[in-house]
Amino acid sequence: MTETHALVSNDAVVLGMLLLILAGIFKTSTSSNPKLKAFYSVVPMILLCYFVPSLLTTFNIVDGENSRLYFVASRYLLPACLVLLTLSVDLREIARLGWKPVAMFLAGTVGVVIGGPLAILITSVFAPDLVGGAGPEAVWRGLATIAGSWIGGGANQAAMYEIFKPSNELYSVMITVDVIVAEIWMAFLLIGIGKQDAINRFFRADSSSVDRLRDKMEAFSKSITRAPSTADLMIILGIGFGATAFAHGAADLIAPYLLEHAPGLQRFSLTSGFFWLIVIATAIGVCLSFTPLRTFEGAGASKIGTVFIFVLVATIGMKMDIKAIGQYPGLFMVGAIWMIIHIVILLVVAYLIRAPYFFLAVGSKANIGGAASAPVLAAAFHPALAPVGVLLAVLGYVLGTYGAWLSALVMQAISVG
Repeated sequence: MTETHALVSNDAVVLGMLLLILAGIFKTSTSSNPKLKAFYSVVPMILLCYFVPSLLTTFNIVDGENSRLYFVASRYLLPACLVLLTLSVDLREIARLGWKPVAMFLAGTVGVVIGGPLAILITSVFAPDLVGGAGPEAVWRGLATIAGSWIGGGANQAAMYEIFKPSNELYSVMITVDVIVAEIWMAFLLIGIGKQDAINRFFRADSSSVDRLRDKMEAFSKSITRAPSTADLMIILGIGFGATAFAHGAADLIAPYLLEHAPGLQRFSLTSGFFWLIVIATAIGVCLSFTPLRTFEGAGASKIGTVFIFVLVATIGMKMDIKAIGQYPGLFMVGAIWMIIHIVILLVVAYLIRAPYFFLAVGSKANIGGAASAPVLAAAFHPALAPVGVLLAVLGYVLGTYGAWLSALVMQAISVG
């Protein structure tokens, strides 16, 4: 851990600050004040949950890079929230959404795979030095880690780092590019939620399947809703963190075993403990949805899961340093070109297959953000839709390292050529 000169370095203090920020945002977003209502009709509440914590890092109040809060949130709270969000999932109803959600997810994957090489080609026309370099400083090696993150998430990004070995300095810059460009796109997606009816009309999309899923899951939740007792809350926490403990234990066995006996699977993230942690936690939640435990949704299981994921959102925001845009404008331009290619492919495919905006948005974030972002975005449409984001994000983890590896090889060939 590097030395920090931030004003606050105690993670207990930082956690309190983040929770106070989240409390203030939630309080003001539910206010009846006309000015606040007008503000939140333009600026999505979730966007502030990312942006305001980022100001703590930008103004050197906290050190987001060296804080352990993101690690704790992603390893403990994230798997628990995935279990609680999928506890009441209706797989048959999700299956009735059809092939379009998967098609939009795959369109997003293709956009990332080919977007990186195209971004290098475009940039090399007017600024070849930006995408040059040799050895560990070769820019394509750093971009490979972004490809991993943008198709699956952190586990896939780490896999690309291990495979292509960019320098630590280059990797640090690429993480900043990854987070800021991805969250700017997240902001546009969140703003689009308020305009989804107009977008669906433009796409000539029928969103009735999404509405049906939302209504059915919301009706189920209401039918079992009760005032939670202390016992209910303890059982819900037991379910979430008990499943998290099992997932950690299983991942600690599976990942090293595969690394030792089938090291070739590393390129698919199958030797990553974090990959197995997410997959096993999600699988447990889905399995429990077929048991009487799903009735704990009525006592607030998904609400507790949502609290966990917003803490994660705040810790992600804290890792963003907006000043980095001014320090590395060229690399941010490469990232922006890459993201635009991803977006254009999504828009074209959505228009051609008449996909609802919900499928476009969640399909994109299941790639760019994975399990940390896709459920959040899906829940922004309606809390009952969060499991759709969870399940697509798992698909992103499965395909992420392979797609990123393919993209990296093409980027290498273009850079060398």
